[in-house]
Order: sequence, then C-alpha cells, then structure tokens
Amino acid sequence: MVGNIKQLESKVITSPEAKDASIQVLVSPNEGWDSHVMRVLEVKQEGYTPKHSHPWPHINYIIEGEGELMIDGEINKVNAGSYAYVPSDTLHQFRNVGKGVFKFICIVPKEGHK
Repeated sequence: MVGNIKQLESKVITSPEAKDASIQVLVSPNEGWDSHVMRVLEVKQEGYTPKHSHPWPHINYIIEGEGELMIDGEINKVNAGSYAYVPSDTLHQFRNVGKGVFKFICIVPKEGHK
C-alpha cells in the first residue's frame, strides 16, 4: 500500500475545545493495519487540539512547525523532528505556537480513532 497525503480527505476537528485543527487518516484497518490508525493532524497558527485524556496511549512525530505538547500539566516545546509518547489516561493537548502551520503524526490503537 502506497499513498499520497495530498489525495486524502481532511476533516475539521469539531470539538468545541479545539481551534483550527484538522485530521487526515493515512493508514487504518481499512488499509490493512488491523490494530492501529496512523493520522496526520494539522493545527493552524494559534490553534490547538482539545485538552483531553483517554484509556489508550499514542505516539507522535512532529512533521512541521513549532508547538507545545502539554502532558499531565507539563508544557513541552516541540518542533519538526520531535517525537513523543503520551501514556494512557494522561491529560494532554497540542498547541501551535509558531508562525505557520503545525503538523504531526499521531498513531493510536484502532479504538482510539473515532
């Protein structure tokens, strides 16, 4: 399986706790990865993802831009090349603190993608 992100649908994150964030699904059970989902999130300047926690972990890799990742109250500066592991049941949030777009890969177990 080979694809191009430019050909994928982008869905706006509609949570009232998010601002200017969208998501694209790259690989999921539909493409043959039965246990996980690989997504790319894009957060526009001054935008953020919802502050939330859930019973599954996730792995992140920053593709572009500058941001902050809050994990359990601790603010971590991240930029292109940074990676992170967010444990299960841990409050977290991504914020774009740069001048352009902030993009990152997020891999979750399939139950973590709705």
